[in-house]
Amino acid sequence: MTGGTSGLGLAMASALAAAGATVALTGRSGRRASSVAAELPGAVGIELDVRDESSVARAVEQAWSRLGGIDMLVNNAGIGMRTVNPRFMTHPQGFWEVPVDGFRAVIDTNLTGYFLVAREVVRRMLATGGGGRIVNISMKQSTMERAGFVPYGPSRAGSDALSRIMATDLRDMGITVNLLLPGGGTATGMVPADAVPEGQVLLDPAVMGPPIVWLASADAADVHDERIVAVEFERRLRDRGDSGRSRTR
Repeated sequence: MTGGTSGLGLAMASALAAAGATVALTGRSGRRASSVAAELPGAVGIELDVRDESSVARAVEQAWSRLGGIDMLVNNAGIGMRTVNPRFMTHPQGFWEVPVDGFRAVIDTNLTGYFLVAREVVRRMLATGGGGRIVNISMKQSTMERAGFVPYGPSRAGSDALSRIMATDLRDMGITVNLLLPGGGTATGMVPADAVPEGQVLLDPAVMGPPIVWLASADAADVHDERIVAVEFERRLRDRGDSGRSRTR
């Protein structure tokens, strides 16, 4: 679980751990990752900067060794618009006003980071022949097209395209790839509480728990190249006729 020390990542790591999975959660601070992991049953914390290829290689090696392999990678690490424009909700900037360093930082984390971690994990999955699952966390389509949302919007559009191509490349190779998104704004700190439009309620990050547990279960073994919206998950299960209560792999 990349970016597992807070927000959506911590909510998903907590749900998986509660369901009986052994989770490795990562963060840029190894100390914080270990501290957060200590609060979850059987979890381990690992330092990882998804922007750095050598850091990715070290972290995946540690996770693979400590867990005895990786059955599922959840690509979640990301940074938001506040890093380039703290007032992005009330005073959006045109793309020409975005600082180049800020643009690169968001793309390197939200897009290149997904690529680097998946690349390292998938190579190991293919080498061992054991199969596996990749879940890439995304956001709703409107986020990718909204005025003033450079570079966050392009980073998420890119990660969606990356996921689709990954799924195509890995089809029939025993590794599934899916996208998972909340389906609305979430109370993770990326959106300042005082900038939330009147009448809009932010989602609890816990909304991601049930779908990520299901994606790790036997019921989802054949689910591939799908875009799953957390707020619509219960309806999705009813349409499929699934119980959503299966154990994790």
